Amino acid sequence: MSWQTYVDEHLMCDIDGHRLQAAAIIGQDGSIWAQSSTFPSFKPEEISAIMKDFDEPGSLAPTGLYLGGTKYMVIQGEPGAVIRGKKGSGGITVKKTTQALIFGIYEEPLTPGQCNMIVERLGDYLMDQGL
Repeated sequence: MSWQTYVDEHLMCDIDGHRLQAAAIIGQDGSIWAQSSTFPSFKPEEISAIMKDFDEPGSLAPTGLYLGGTKYMVIQGEPGAVIRGKKGSGGITVKKTTQALIFGIYEEPLTPGQCNMIVERLGDYLMDQGL
């Protein structure tokens, strides 16, 4: 299965008539494996800062998580595994796997819990596959 299929069928899937606003699978080196057409252009330093927070949980909390120039307030996550961010009526979930980062960006009416479930379920599956 191609990486784009994972984004299109697993991340951008329909949940109760709603879906993520944008999603991507990005290598830990910042290379794009696959992304939705709506995923924002990001800077390499934004991915570096996210990777640093996985290594040093809490490092993003004072400054916020930036992706594509958009700032998200970092909220409760799972240190070293999941970073969650909030901005207005939407937010972001980032799940770290062995080799990649899974991103999901949502807006209401999708809930933070639904976004977390979509992103983390795929991340857990990929980790089970050694990816």
